[in-house]
Amino acid sequence: MEFLFLLFLGKPLWMWLLFVTLVVALLAFDLGVLHKDGDHEIGVAESLKLSAMYIALGLGFSGFVYWQMGWEPTAHYLTAFVVEKTLAMDNVFVIALIFTFFAVPRAYQHRVLFWGILGVIVLRGIMIGLGATIVASYSWVLYIFAVFLIFTGIKMMFVGDKEHNIADNALLKFIKRRFRVTDDLHGNSFFVTKPDTGGKMVRYATPLFIALILIEIADLVFAVDSVPAVFTITTDPYIVYTSNIFAILGLRALYFALAAILHRFAYLKYALSLLLVFIGSKIFVADLMGWEKFPPSWSLGITFAILGAGVFFSLWKTKGTTPPVARPAE
Repeated sequence: MEFLFLLFLGKPLWMWLLFVTLVVALLAFDLGVLHKDGDHEIGVAESLKLSAMYIALGLGFSGFVYWQMGWEPTAHYLTAFVVEKTLAMDNVFVIALIFTFFAVPRAYQHRVLFWGILGVIVLRGIMIGLGATIVASYSWVLYIFAVFLIFTGIKMMFVGDKEHNIADNALLKFIKRRFRVTDDLHGNSFFVTKPDTGGKMVRYATPLFIALILIEIADLVFAVDSVPAVFTITTDPYIVYTSNIFAILGLRALYFALAAILHRFAYLKYALSLLLVFIGSKIFVADLMGWEKFPPSWSLGITFAILGAGVFFSLWKTKGTTPPVARPAE
């Protein structure tokens, strides 16, 4: 059993295996118990319960971090978890647009998001592994991350919301040109076999599979912001990866809970922009003050204050408003 105590990315192998086992168990529980009856439409009440469960598990894991690593890494983990969870709000908005464009029924959306989460777990692991290797060899890269976050936050603050037009997406056009894609959904199938124009039976991708691909690409785009943000909070790969994955695991539940009320968070982007500027500026403030690092407890408290103010202001300003009418799928 000595191999369990071998170090992998700075932590004993058993800590990584414990986390992976927990994630696999959660996914198996989700698919084999919560949704063993197959496709069904997830209501707001069920999604709120699932969201609460995943948030509780994510916060509960901080107890394990505290037990093994102490208070400072725990503060880093909680800050990273909250930041990643909040940045996922934009991801939820784009997912809603994709599902609306392809007219995906709510009963099939869970299947797309479940497989999407599996892809995200792998892709985030690769990105974080590469990021940790680069930061360990070239610590000055953190300053590039910081400047990028400050620039992104300022741009988000002053540039208006960009309207996403899925029909003009270059990747979607490329897929339709290069691959066989059906015009209509075929139940919850990602692929179907049907005759082509010559009568030969060939395999086609369905719009459900294209929606899955676009959701994976959207997460990669959002990861460009969120992964550097977490690395400026902490460079510990274990904290970065576990906080990211626990925040993402609840993304499906978060989507079903928030898809119908996203308009109530119309002003949250200003809090997110301010948060990105704050996270990016911490490394420069620490250097200016002569600190070894920005105090983790301050970072956690300021993060909660910014996001809390953003949520309350947004709910207050949008009180009594109704969601916009969705554009019919093309």
